[in-house]
Amino acid sequence: MLTAKGKYGLKAMTHLARLAPGEIAQVSEIAEANSIPKKFLDQIFSELRKAGFVFSKKGKAGGYALAKEASSINVGDIVRVLDGPLAPIPCASVTAYRACDDCDCGECEVRAIMVEVRNAISVVLDNRTLAQFAGLKSTRRRVDTTRASVAA
Repeated sequence: MLTAKGKYGLKAMTHLARLAPGEIAQVSEIAEANSIPKKFLDQIFSELRKAGFVFSKKGKAGGYALAKEASSINVGDIVRVLDGPLAPIPCASVTAYRACDDCDCGECEVRAIMVEVRNAISVVLDNRTLAQFAGLKSTRRRVDTTRASVAA
């Protein structure tokens, strides 16, 4: 499940991706526009800066901007930086695999389906750039949500 940190981070990165080239946004502006607590956003930007996704400019006219092109940033990489591995359980993770104490991972039905879940999540998030994500229309998201609830 995507945490609030991951969700807010994606919203903030989308905000930055929509800026004009050379434009910088202040944290308070991003926080207000996206209903994100400013202190939490400061922490999120700190992690995104360390990962090389954003840069900060200090001073009165300072703020944040993307450190590289939005088309070169995968959504999955942002989620991993903020929330860790995409897998719902450690034994299904590619990047942070850890065997379970209570079962044989090669024979476990739970692990088998969780690997499928991780792969499905990865296919979507790792094949979508921040530029594509920032270009999604809210109407499309509503349609996808409706389909998901009908299928459930």
